[in-house]
Amino acid sequence: MSTSSTRTAETGFYARFGKRLLDLFGSAIAIILLSPVILVSAVLVKTTSRGPAFFFQDRPGLHGRTFRIIKFRSMLTFEDSYDAEGNELTNDERVTRVGAILRRTSIDELPQLFNVFFGHMSLVGPRPALQYQVERYDADQRKRMDVRPGMTGLAQVKGRNSLTWDQKIAMDLAYVRNVSLGLDVKIMAKTLNVVVSGAGIRFEKHDELSAHNGDLRRHIGEKKDDA
Repeated sequence: MSTSSTRTAETGFYARFGKRLLDLFGSAIAIILLSPVILVSAVLVKTTSRGPAFFFQDRPGLHGRTFRIIKFRSMLTFEDSYDAEGNELTNDERVTRVGAILRRTSIDELPQLFNVFFGHMSLVGPRPALQYQVERYDADQRKRMDVRPGMTGLAQVKGRNSLTWDQKIAMDLAYVRNVSLGLDVKIMAKTLNVVVSGAGIRFEKHDELSAHNGDLRRHIGEKKDDA
């Protein structure tokens, strides 16, 4: 395999220094400009269903180091996720009315601007996967964690959830090998079009890497092993 095909984004001035500066100033400006949207969304989530306004979850980040991702809560709490007969609701049934709007417009992801500001994430990079998915990566696939996870990425503007995980990871690895200011700007510009159109927002199916093979709520930290 050639050197160019194994090179990671940790080389080069922009990847090592410029990208973090862009994240820091870009996220700070975005937080200020979007603060009314963030505030109104938090109030709507909090006042229309029981539970906190925000959803926190541990995710593997740069080099596999764990961080707490933050989103707006878009689903009923686990305690409220039962019908009148005591049966568990499906994940689709758990999505609240406000949550459905937040997801459709990607507003539920806006709190991750704080993850970017504090250095856990980047504006652009591979989307952070769940721990059980990362545990299935081979050595090559783990290279997608050679950069900070992003709010948006190459896979998000090339098909989003209509892609298989293999396809997503292939695009993530292509990004890691070719990260640059020009590529980041292009991805951020295309993200606006994807968000407006809503293209690929619906998750279509699991595959070998994404299938949870059991209780998803346990995998994502809603239930403990003894629950």
